[in-house]
Amino acid sequence: MNASFDENSANADFTPWSGEALTLELLSRKDLDDTLWTTLRAEAVQERIEERALTPLYAAVFQAKTFEEALILRLSVRLDHPSMPADVLRPILLEPFLADASIGEAARADMSAVLERDPASSRLLEPFLFFKGYAAIQTHRIAHWHWNGGKRNVALYLQSRSSEIFQTDIHPGAKLGKGVFLDHATGFVAGETVVIEDNVSILHGVTLGGTGTDKTDRHPKIRTGVLIGAGAQIIGNVEIGAYSKIAAGSLVTESIPPRSTAVGVPARIIKGAGTENPAKSMDQCLGQETYESFTYVI
Repeated sequence: MNASFDENSANADFTPWSGEALTLELLSRKDLDDTLWTTLRAEAVQERIEERALTPLYAAVFQAKTFEEALILRLSVRLDHPSMPADVLRPILLEPFLADASIGEAARADMSAVLERDPASSRLLEPFLFFKGYAAIQTHRIAHWHWNGGKRNVALYLQSRSSEIFQTDIHPGAKLGKGVFLDHATGFVAGETVVIEDNVSILHGVTLGGTGTDKTDRHPKIRTGVLIGAGAQIIGNVEIGAYSKIAAGSLVTESIPPRSTAVGVPARIIKGAGTENPAKSMDQCLGQETYESFTYVI
């Protein structure tokens, strides 16, 4: 990106949102590296110059003073509905960011993960403006905070609206780490007691589901560095060990050791995940040694 950030160009024709809460120092932390925010704004300036017809899309960036504020403005537009308009949603979306700085930090890490792992994405603007997987995760982070705070109806509304717009269904009780990459996103389901640790990559059509009717800890635990391929189904209170790989279309109903591959229906567990960090490499292919580990029956 060759564009540098021009404050005057950015602010032209845009009126900052007047929500007084967003002027609080809590959203302007001096210890936070602002490289991501500066880059995002520079990209918006450049795109506005090249394609002025799309100027309204960049309003959230130009009206905001911080990345977190911009994210709230963008999500409120995408989640807007006559029953819960954007201006009503904004204070609801804002509250968690003011109370817990780690939510903004996780949102930044998630955006960085998109650029690091998605070869189809070359700009921060793309996940910020368009990618429903990124938006679904950030909406969930907000819903999760409200869920933990006892505001169950607020959390469930955000879950429901996110499901309508982004085609994912993430229960607000599910716990997500940072640096989570949800690629394509359509059809992703995560149940109430799901845990997804840091730096996990998940493709579309994945189910992290429970089994039975007991209100217990009944959903999968996904450890750091795991890659879950498209359409994989992981059912029950099982643990997917760190830096493991779940092949596309597999059905997993038992725990997987760290640095292993699970493939098939039902899944067979094979030692070795092919790469040191499957979530980062996004290598979904099975190595020759993996194929040779199978006994084929014809």
